[in-house]
Amino acid sequence: MIPLADIRGARCERLLVRGVNWLGDAVMSTPALMRLREALPDTHISLLTPEKLADLWVGHPAVDAVLMFTEQDTAWSIGRQLRQQELDVGLVFPNSPRSALELWLARVPVRIGYAAAWRRWFLTHPLSPRPGAIRMRKRSAAEVKRLVSSDSKHPQPSTLNPQPTSASHHLHHYLHLAAALGANPAPLAPMVTISERESGLVAERFGFAPAGPDAAARFALHAGAEYGPAKRWPAERFAAAAVELHRRTGCHWILLGGPAETALASWLATEIARHALREQPEAGAVPPPAPVSNLAGRTSLRELAAALKACQVLLANDSGPMHLAAAVGTPVVVPFGSTSPELTGPGLPGDTRHRVLRAHAPCSPCFRRQCPLDLRCLTGISVEQVVQAVLEVVEPGH
Repeated sequence: MIPLADIRGARCERLLVRGVNWLGDAVMSTPALMRLREALPDTHISLLTPEKLADLWVGHPAVDAVLMFTEQDTAWSIGRQLRQQELDVGLVFPNSPRSALELWLARVPVRIGYAAAWRRWFLTHPLSPRPGAIRMRKRSAAEVKRLVSSDSKHPQPSTLNPQPTSASHHLHHYLHLAAALGANPAPLAPMVTISERESGLVAERFGFAPAGPDAAARFALHAGAEYGPAKRWPAERFAAAAVELHRRTGCHWILLGGPAETALASWLATEIARHALREQPEAGAVPPPAPVSNLAGRTSLRELAAALKACQVLLANDSGPMHLAAAVGTPVVVPFGSTSPELTGPGLPGDTRHRVLRAHAPCSPCFRRQCPLDLRCLTGISVEQVVQAVLEVVEPGH
């Protein structure tokens, strides 16, 4: 085995990065990939990614080749596929045993990743957690109730998660792995490359108003979150905020979401149109068009990114589209509930283009999918707070 200190001098003409499995995590891994490209300009970098995320990497400057696998592929079939690549080094971004096993089965000579149960023996260089890393555990229902009860104003320290900082952000998780190959671990803003032409084509396909000085502002809205209800600001508040923002700005709303979110998006589209068009036009006048386009379940991942780039702001929960919007350069306004913006906030930590809203409930972040109480971490964020945050983004100085 090559000592860790000597990896940087080892042969690394062909590097494979085993990518992550979720959209938000994939976006947060882009700074590490860009740092790898910066440190290894002559190395051929391949990225192994789930098929559902492959479009994310089209034209990305950090990647030379994209290798895909499907849900039907096994670790053994992936290993056989990778053996044909004649790889020198493999860098494993996920923490799962399977991702390390894939590279072991591919017989990659140098395999680097974080040490964890059931996988360290598949790695030639299992790395310890980075300095400053915080492992946030899910609070139990009993602990949540204890934290919010009147006689628990001073909970025992053993019941609390460590206090995260911007240095705890998840993008550092991947940067630390890249640093093992000589990459600079200093953070960069996540980046996904979408051309203006792609944004224009998506606007044309889905019938957005053309961009221009006289066109209505385009605001995107994504009210879902795959993780669970504890990350979702109430749908009726999204609708109320969208209606009020249309009243104040005349914006056109672009509703986004995956196949599982089509019913939610349809309800939002109906509510926004119903309230925004409440005033009846004069007799004989042509009714104004509905101020909303519903794209939920209708876009590819690439089209989703292009639609986000075509908008001035995204109002969303902590979700994959939130990360994607920030990575294509669109400001984000997001109510945070059960999760921590210090760990998974949009873009580069501290980026003032984005607005993160929190109710500062004593039990948050709990990292639970379902709230055992009353979702006070989300219901404590008002419609007016969200409206003001969006106006701050689109009308600086408001």
